[in-house]
Formats: sequence, C-alpha cells, structure tokens
Amino acid sequence: MSKSRIKTVFLCSSCGDQFAKWNGQCPSCNEWGTLGEFKVNTKSRSRSNGQTKNPSNLDDVLKDGILKSQTTGIREIDRVLGGGILPGSMILLGGSPGIGKSTLALQIIPGLKYNVLYVSAEESEEQLALRAKRLNISTDKIHLSTENNVELIIEQLALISPKLLIIDSIQNIFSNNVESIAGSPSQIRDCGQQLLAVAKQNKISIIVIGHVTKEGIIAGPRMLEHMVDTVLYLEGDSRFDHRILRSIKNRFGTTNEVGIFQMNEHGLNEVSNPSEYFLAERTLEVPGSAIFPALEGTRPLLVEVQALVSSANFGTPQRNSNGLDYKRLSMLLAVLEKRIGMSIGAKDVFINLVGGFHISDPSTDLAVIIAVASSAKDFIIPNNTVLAGEVGLSGELRSVPNMNKRVKESEALGFTNIIIPESNLKRMKKSDYKIKISGFQNVKEVLNHLF
Repeated sequence: MSKSRIKTVFLCSSCGDQFAKWNGQCPSCNEWGTLGEFKVNTKSRSRSNGQTKNPSNLDDVLKDGILKSQTTGIREIDRVLGGGILPGSMILLGGSPGIGKSTLALQIIPGLKYNVLYVSAEESEEQLALRAKRLNISTDKIHLSTENNVELIIEQLALISPKLLIIDSIQNIFSNNVESIAGSPSQIRDCGQQLLAVAKQNKISIIVIGHVTKEGIIAGPRMLEHMVDTVLYLEGDSRFDHRILRSIKNRFGTTNEVGIFQMNEHGLNEVSNPSEYFLAERTLEVPGSAIFPALEGTRPLLVEVQALVSSANFGTPQRNSNGLDYKRLSMLLAVLEKRIGMSIGAKDVFINLVGGFHISDPSTDLAVIIAVASSAKDFIIPNNTVLAGEVGLSGELRSVPNMNKRVKESEALGFTNIIIPESNLKRMKKSDYKIKISGFQNVKEVLNHLF
C-alpha cells in the first residue's frame, strides 16, 4: 500500500527545478529571488507486481503503421504545426491576454473529424456557447466542461473518449496531489505531467493554453515547455488587426515557422498572401522607404522598413528602433558613418518595420542602411527594387541563406529588380528568374548604383 506524506520543497518559478532548502539564487538557472516554498503531498510507491510494460521493438512499431497528422482545414495552422495535429501530441499555445488564443483554439475544431473536449476554467459553458455562435461554429463534435480539477478532467476523458482535449488555461487547473494554489509552479508542473501521460498512453492530442508574463514567456516553470511536443506563441500588437502564430519548438515540423491571421468580428481569418497584405498601404516615391525579403521559418515575407533622419533638437541625438534590434541599428549607423563617410552622429534616427514585425534576420541590414542613407540625403529608392544582404563591420555585403526563396517571392509580387550580395549571385542562375538580379560587394557600390 502507498503511504502519503507532506514534505516542504522550494521550487524555482523560472526553470521549475526543486530544492530541499531555500537559496537566494537558483542553483540551476542562476536567477535571483525565484525560489518559493511549497508543500507537496507525496506517495511512496511500491514496486509493480508484474504490471511493467515490456519495451517495444522498432520493427514491430513500424509494422503497426506510422501515425498520420489530422489537418485542421486552416492552412496557416497546418503550416505551423508541420502538417496538422498528430495523435498523442501535446501542444502549448501561449500569448498575451485577449490576443485570441481561445478564439484560435475554437476555430480549429470544425475542421477536425473527431470529438473534442473543451475544458474552460475561465469561462462558463454559456459564455463559450456565445463565443462559438459569434464565430459561426456549429458542430456536435464539441463537448464543453468547466472543470478545473485535473483528476476529474481525466475521468471525463474516459466518459467521452475524445481525440482532442483543449485546456483553457493551464494556470487555472489544479491537482489534488499538490498542496498549493492553482497557477503555482508546482501545480502547473504536476498537471502538465499528468496530461502528458494521458496523451501518450491513450493517443489523445492535447492543446494547453497558457498566459505569458510581462517578459513574454509562458507563466510558470520552463519545464512545461520542455515536456510538450510543440510550443506556439500567438503574437500581435493592439495597434494592428493582424496576429502572428509562431512556432518556437516543434518535434514534428520546422521551428520558427509562422502563420499570419487577420482579426475581425468573426474571429481570426488566415492571410494567404502576407507580403501583399503588408505592402498594401505602402506610400510610393518617399525617401527612407525600402523593401526587404525576410524569412520566417520556411516562408519568405516582403516587409517595408521606414527610416527617418532629422536634426537633433535637444543636443543629444535619439536612436529609436521599432522591430529591429537596437544594438544592430547602432552598428549599421557606425558603418554608415565610418566606412561611407555619411555624417549621422548628430542626427535623430528613427527605424520602423511596418506591420509590427520584430525580425532578427541579418538580411535586413542592407535595406536598413540604405533606407537611412535615403532619408539622410533625401533620395528616393526605386519603388520596384528589393534589397537583401548582411552588412559586415567593414561595409562589405555577406551572403544570406535561402536567397532563391527570397528572389522568387520578390518576383511573384511584381518587383523587377533585386539587389543582393555578389557571393549569393555567383551561386544563382539568372536564367531561372525574370526579375533583374544585381550583385555588389559592399554598401558603397549599392549607394553609387541607386543614387
């Protein structure tokens, strides 16, 4: 028989590790002030009496057939998931409050061919029904529950036998095995482990919705991200109506893949051509505007970068960057002043990636530095030109990966000229494209060519 006992442990809210005594600094992740005291109800388990499952042979598993993903009918979601929802997988969907996580989870259900149990610990069944009505979702496959006890949720799974379980949200679910409030690191970890065991044993797909902290990470221990198969973040800006579904971790597909959606009164609508969507309101014949082909996962996206250079009014010049790393911008401005001889040190410089994008792709360097020069000298970059390339400290242009995809996307959107590093051009066949491809060795050559 198993005996239960209460013991005190100290859990780190950052990494999820537990320790026998308190420390000011977590020994695992070196974060300060993250250890909290929790009382845990443990059970001493005796050895199983012949109930241990024998390990499976690889050939036998292959003979039984490989599991196939179930498509959701929403191409942007299937793209990010790597083809669809795989049976037995556990997916963590994070995002800020009100960003559209619950809406996205509901919109997945109609495209599936099996029963779904939607557990909402935040809303009543009537509220969920009203949300489904607003989204024009009408199906008998959805079973609603407002239970927040993980043990009772597992019992409901046995009664309904669904193929997909949606938990909204993990911060409001608790377990009887842990003596702490719902949302604490110990509760989130224990509930996550129980749900993961159910998913693997019964081949049930589970989507766990989680809130993010002000730092932009899933609230609770980071161990939750390690135990799941896929981690998705729904990103967006309240100033814009589009949302970006980004894959941070995916055992069954490409990481850093993105899906683009537009939010309206009927929910989230997928954007089939994001490049055309983000360039629709572009102003032509204006200095400081440049287009570059960013690569998000496997998808090329044409994004506009805007630069504004003006005289500093208060003596100290400002450096304001929206969507681009501030240190990267400082490096590009130093290259422009030192290698090109353009005086920028006493000027205010403002950079904006249109659409609320936050991109770390080094291929943006050339477009940013040319946009700054265009605004400083009041020259207009040709509207039919796209720029792509990484800029080194000596002003040289370095090659960027997947240039073929970037060139094809630029050509598909009707652009007639693309400027790339010469090292990329040497590895490409110009005859494969209708767009004019120009290769240069450094930023100075590009400026002389354009201006």
